[in-house]
Amino acid sequence: MCLGIPGQVVDIVDAEQYLAKVDVNGVRRNISVRLLADDNLQVGDWVLVHVGFAMAKIDELEAKLTLDQVQKMGENYQQEIDAFNESEIA
Repeated sequence: MCLGIPGQVVDIVDAEQYLAKVDVNGVRRNISVRLLADDNLQVGDWVLVHVGFAMAKIDELEAKLTLDQVQKMGENYQQEIDAFNESEIA
């Protein structure tokens, strides 16, 4: 199962290459934000992340509600966190 998990942008690592560092449940990784190039992402914004790519910009309330629901999925949530942990883009 493929899930998207909320992450908060903590740094714009390379704006020209569309790379940002996000925090997902205390784990920080560089991800591609190229799909959101027109969304003017800033530090503090929330995004929905799947395996190293930001898929959508979301607000903080949606991020919290999504995280609560995804965590209830147990093993599928843990698999998505594991995939995120292994997906850093250099």
